[in-house]
Amino acid sequence: MTAPLPGHTASTLHPLHATSLLQVNGLSLEYRSAQRVVRATHQVSFEVDRADRFVLLGPSGCGKSTLLKAVAGFIEPCEGQILLQGQPVKGPGPDRIVVFQEFDQLPPWKTVKQNVMFPLRVSGQLSRAEAQERAMHYLEKVGLAAFADAYPHTLSGGMKARVAIARALATQPQILLMDEPFAALDALTRRKMQEELLRLWEEVRFTLLFVTHSIEEALVVGNRILLLSPHPGRVRAEVHSHQYGMGSLGAGDFQASARRIHRLLFDESGEPEPAAWLDFNDIRIAY
Repeated sequence: MTAPLPGHTASTLHPLHATSLLQVNGLSLEYRSAQRVVRATHQVSFEVDRADRFVLLGPSGCGKSTLLKAVAGFIEPCEGQILLQGQPVKGPGPDRIVVFQEFDQLPPWKTVKQNVMFPLRVSGQLSRAEAQERAMHYLEKVGLAAFADAYPHTLSGGMKARVAIARALATQPQILLMDEPFAALDALTRRKMQEELLRLWEEVRFTLLFVTHSIEEALVVGNRILLLSPHPGRVRAEVHSHQYGMGSLGAGDFQASARRIHRLLFDESGEPEPAAWLDFNDIRIAY
């Protein structure tokens, strides 16, 4: 259950009865180890609207990546359901494209342009000429048009990340799923990629579901953040963070918000913090 924190206004932007692009209702996910069945998430619910930058944030092992894979259609829930445009998710589909943490998914024998074109040609969506035109359009968007004929082994980690994003966006999915996509990059490249992702979102206004365990990254990348408890993942709270951007890093209010999120994530008492400690624009507490 979610309820507004005393002294704050609960979100009215995403009521449960509204038709959201993505609805996750009471989702429990499990996986089997050699010894037992492990519950990864327990009765998680949230909604994502069009053009949202929705972040799943929590500590390692809370099931956030498992949730993303379930939305992608790779994992079947043991409880609850996932709806995309009101239709149950039954498996993977071109309406959901995943960008993973590892960028060695790019076939090394294909050029950058060929890598972006590949899913368009395999799916039969476009002719070769149309696929090439769209590939170049999105390579231009991510600033890699000049590297269209380069091979992946000649690119830096950040450039490979941009190719993966261009390839995903070129398929024009309903929702882009990103699983800690910048975690393997050095700090400077990671910040640059966050800037470029936000710039690209301003241009294209795609819908994003983004997984991270970095509070600072969640505040910068997301406009809404779902906080998940340590294993098994349960919803702790949802906060709106649209007031922050790359220019907020290091600011006093930004750091204060990061500390408050940390307390919400790891407070095991189950009691909401006093309202005076929490001055997010919009917040829901789960209990």
